[in-house]
Amino acid sequence: MKAVEQRNIRQMSLPELEAYFLEIGEKKFRAKQVYEWVWQKNAQTFEDMSNLGKDLRVKLAEHFIIPGLKIDTTQYSNDGTIKTRFKTSDNHLVEGVLIPTDERTTACVSSQIGCSLSCGFCATGFMARERNLHYDEIYDEVMKINAQSEETFNRKLSNIVFMGMGEPLLNYNNVLKSIERITSPDGLAMSPRRITVSTAGVAKMIKKLGDDKVRFKLALSLHAANDKKRNEIMPINETNNLATLIDALNYFYKETENEITFEYILFKNFNDSTQDAQELIKIYRQVPVDLVNIIEYNPISNNDRFAKPDEETLNNFVAFLGKNKVNVRVRRSRGKDIDAACGQLANKG
Repeated sequence: MKAVEQRNIRQMSLPELEAYFLEIGEKKFRAKQVYEWVWQKNAQTFEDMSNLGKDLRVKLAEHFIIPGLKIDTTQYSNDGTIKTRFKTSDNHLVEGVLIPTDERTTACVSSQIGCSLSCGFCATGFMARERNLHYDEIYDEVMKINAQSEETFNRKLSNIVFMGMGEPLLNYNNVLKSIERITSPDGLAMSPRRITVSTAGVAKMIKKLGDDKVRFKLALSLHAANDKKRNEIMPINETNNLATLIDALNYFYKETENEITFEYILFKNFNDSTQDAQELIKIYRQVPVDLVNIIEYNPISNNDRFAKPDEETLNNFVAFLGKNKVNVRVRRSRGKDIDAACGQLANKG
């Protein structure tokens, strides 16, 4: 007897599910029940779907799968940050982070297993890119971090940042579909204004975000304000230089009026001088940027080239930007003791 080819039920639309149930002689409303189990209640098995009859649950299990992420390891930082390593149904590993503060609980999620961009300061950049995460896997990641937030801090996620492993704009369709599910009333129902997608700078796809009239925020990982230095640490700049990115960001803003942030990691004796600050101000004035986040560098085991500047240098850099009417803040890293801080995700366990 030929085995039934099982389909991922999370990749079926509600109309497709309704058609399936009618085809097998079931009531149409069963589709809505299953859809709610899959997306709102985050069911991991058909056995979880307690308002369906046993025979129907068995039939669904024969024809469909729910290939969710499994929690592989969880690490707890002294500052309350929680890093989770997830295992996919095909045994790949990917990390996500829950970052709590007094005002908010933020999920930092990954969009790829590994990364192809090879940024010189980022642990993930030293890994090979294995594959993109599917939109339902990204959604599962968010739901599991949300459950952690509710269990540990008694509150739902308030924000989501696509700043984990991978380049979100190189997994464009899955990232957008996951955000569609996250913001949908029959998903997590989160406001898109509470979601930020971070990119190393894929100009063509930044423009596509504008064409698609997305409603979430965009962050550019800038980290150097001239092409020579940016080429050194971010090879993607060789094909997406600063002039191209400025043009793409202006197009994105014209089409969406969504908030844009610059992310700028400060590296000792590399991009922390007054001249570097002046170059950053020049770019800031060419784009409608809402905020510049100055981020402290977090050391990674793969690379001893970079170090963080001393506190006086950081304060002088920030003060110079502020004096020149740049809206700037220092983003202190969380979870450094468990390698959960910016640039440190690398599946080390």
